[in-house]
Amino acid sequence: MNRNRLLLIGFVALILGAFVSFVVYRSLQSRTASKVPPGEEVVVAAEDMQVGTKIEDKDIRLVRFPSADLPAGVFHMRTKVVGRGVVLPIARGEFVLTNKLAGENAGSGLPSLIPPGMRAVSVRVNDTTSVSGFVLPGTRVDVLLTGNPQGSNEPQTTTVLENVAVIATGTRMERNSAGDAQSAPVVTLLLSPDDAQRLTLATSQGHIQLALRNPLDTKQEDIAAVRATSLYKNGVEPTPVAAQRKPKHVAVQAPPSIPTAYTVEVYKGDKKEEDKF
Repeated sequence: MNRNRLLLIGFVALILGAFVSFVVYRSLQSRTASKVPPGEEVVVAAEDMQVGTKIEDKDIRLVRFPSADLPAGVFHMRTKVVGRGVVLPIARGEFVLTNKLAGENAGSGLPSLIPPGMRAVSVRVNDTTSVSGFVLPGTRVDVLLTGNPQGSNEPQTTTVLENVAVIATGTRMERNSAGDAQSAPVVTLLLSPDDAQRLTLATSQGHIQLALRNPLDTKQEDIAAVRATSLYKNGVEPTPVAAQRKPKHVAVQAPPSIPTAYTVEVYKGDKKEEDKF
């Protein structure tokens, strides 16, 4: 009898313990859930991704963020990101945004960096023409041309293009974090179709020089061409030869002819008088 009573007491105690544990667990779970704000899963970078990278599944991960803290253009699904090219550098932990990726089916590498309606044109440079290697992807330059205009033997320098974006140096489409100089045989510029034609023609007309500019300075300058004679203090600009004027034809008037005198005879009685007019 005592044994059965002990078993019953133990069974009841076990049930009560399980019930109390369940109540405590639900209470703690509800408190923890109340502290976590409602949010959404978004795609962030799992590793640093440079320009031209083709995103793979290992490069991204899903992280939950409060909805109010999410910027515009985030992705909520991996499938919307995998396979697309990176057009702006993305650091580890950053949101993967639409403006940092190439369009769908646009691929990766340099072609993905070219916006619709634009062209990528490469020009051959050296340490001098590329500003000692400081013309890097992401910088902006002016393109200067030095040559002899048609019909002139005097060298001139003129600004062909202004505020042009550099998208690649050699085969590199990104600069290093320190911004160190990078020597490359060619520089690729992002141009409109009209400017692409101007640059191509300029490379065949003379010597091309790149002028590095501050990216915040976007003002377009109407700069006149510089002539060789203007570089010297005693230089004299060539004076245009004035066209010789043709002498005007002046008609010479003949002197007026003297009119013939007329004689009038007047008779007064037996007298005769003559008057000349």
